[in-house]
Amino acid sequence: MAEKKVGIIVILSSPSGAGKTTLVKKIANRNKYIISISHTTRKPRSNEKNGRDYFFITNKEFKDLIKKKKFLEYAKVFKNYYGSLRQTVIDNLKKGENIIFDIDWQGTKQIKSRKLKYKIITIFILPPSKKELFNRLLKRDQKDKKIADDRMKQFKTDILHWKEYDFAVINDKIEICYEQILNYIKKQKKSTKKITYNKNIIKNHIKSLID
Repeated sequence: MAEKKVGIIVILSSPSGAGKTTLVKKIANRNKYIISISHTTRKPRSNEKNGRDYFFITNKEFKDLIKKKKFLEYAKVFKNYYGSLRQTVIDNLKKGENIIFDIDWQGTKQIKSRKLKYKIITIFILPPSKKELFNRLLKRDQKDKKIADDRMKQFKTDILHWKEYDFAVINDKIEICYEQILNYIKKQKKSTKKITYNKNIIKNHIKSLID
């Protein structure tokens, strides 16, 4: 009798604007991963649709879900809540589906603490420079400088969490970054131990970002 296939969890995190959402969609579309669609209390951007990008709900609805312990992970980021429903994720994993998350370091920490029986691969995305990150944030938020400034203030805190992840990569050119992530995932899926990589490159890059 063939062994029943179970899915894996892949988590991508990054400072706001470093490109994790684009990479998550690219990985999902090309490799048949299911994106875990978060619930959030923030307002949708002009290009976002309910049920495709996020499930947009009220603060009251979100807090009710917290009380009922429905979330696998949740966090408050820039005054808004984000969270992933536990049952939806587990049901898909049981069916053998691979799930990919677009969440921050707080949510990643919670998922890792759950001691799930499924393999978890965590990846941290870094921007090529502070200047490029700021430009991306301005472009994404319709050139709202205040929003971009607020996210840049959080940036130095967020990037220090890269050490908590299995793999960190610099997103300079999207296709190269995508290939690096995919290669790491493929290697890690086959291994029972954590695959090592050259962290000195990342350490030096982090220094350049926070100086």
